[in-house]
Amino acid sequence: MADVSSNIPDVPESPEGPDLDALRDEIDELKKVPTEELVNPTPEFVEENEPTPEPTDAIGSETWPSAD
Repeated sequence: MADVSSNIPDVPESPEGPDLDALRDEIDELKKVPTEELVNPTPEFVEENEPTPEPTDAIGSETWPSAD
């Protein structure tokens, strides 16, 4: 079996260049997005029309009329 490491060009420890700056910016933006949103994104239409939750009374706290 051939030595694969001899076919790999020398890569600096931290590469630099103008094209890498754009990639780093994109990576930084993606890091801000939660993993769940990347894996299972919420459609924008659904997100815009999602109802706002309202507080409700706790179960059993309702006052019912007595059977008298």
